[in-house]
Amino acid sequence: MTDSSTQRITLTIEDGVAEVRLNRPDKMNALDPAMFDALIATGQQLAQVADLRAVVLSGEGRAFCAGLDMESMSGMLGSGGGEGDSGIGAGRLAARTNGISNRPQYACMVWRELAVPVFAAVHGVAFGGGLQVALGADVRYVTADTRLSVMEIKWGLVPDMAGMVLTRGLVRPDLLRELIYTGRIVTGAEACELGLATRVVEDPRAAALEAARQVAQKNPDAIRAAKRLMQVVEDSGNAAVLLAESVEQDKLIGSSNQREAVRANLEKRAPRFEPVRH
Repeated sequence: MTDSSTQRITLTIEDGVAEVRLNRPDKMNALDPAMFDALIATGQQLAQVADLRAVVLSGEGRAFCAGLDMESMSGMLGSGGGEGDSGIGAGRLAARTNGISNRPQYACMVWRELAVPVFAAVHGVAFGGGLQVALGADVRYVTADTRLSVMEIKWGLVPDMAGMVLTRGLVRPDLLRELIYTGRIVTGAEACELGLATRVVEDPRAAALEAARQVAQKNPDAIRAAKRLMQVVEDSGNAAVLLAESVEQDKLIGSSNQREAVRANLEKRAPRFEPVRH
């Protein structure tokens, strides 16, 4: 058994099964620059682990992940969409920093790209970027009352952490459009019906660990071959989709209506958007 930790992630590995836990419970494991770094670093570390068999991705405390940290949202109110404390700024996302992904996208895609199955144990909430991190896993276990949302529209944005790639083939296009356009929150039970989640269980972490341990007892060559085959089936055209996410988000971040969406939410009032003239 090995143990290691970063500022935001704890990692244990036992009998070929790695458990990765988001470890910012006071903020419901919200995504800040340190959490992005920790997710990527942990995924890259696991890619180098000899005889890794399976991974379980879960969250400490009351939630899996509440999405982007509120301080990052507040930072978007700076003039011109500058980076501020958030590490996010207009015109920056289109740069490919990790293969076909940018940094936020890779925090999700790193799990899809691992050679072994990844099981996400999702409880409490998985909102916005938190949902997209969970979607990077091969399988998602939820409780019936887990709350999930493609929440980016609340902040005047679009899903841009590989969500358009990771939901493809899971959610019917018209249902996905509704979720993106409205940002509505769904329960774990409905998420299973929609395709966002795999199965409702009483204890997602226990179920994910049990499934991972079962996988660890199977032929590791066959398991890795099966994941490669699934990636061939699912991943055609990913590079273009990931770049399109970033191009659209770059246009939105720091624009007047996007900043108004953030300001209205922070001030808890109805937004006053400028008319769209093109």
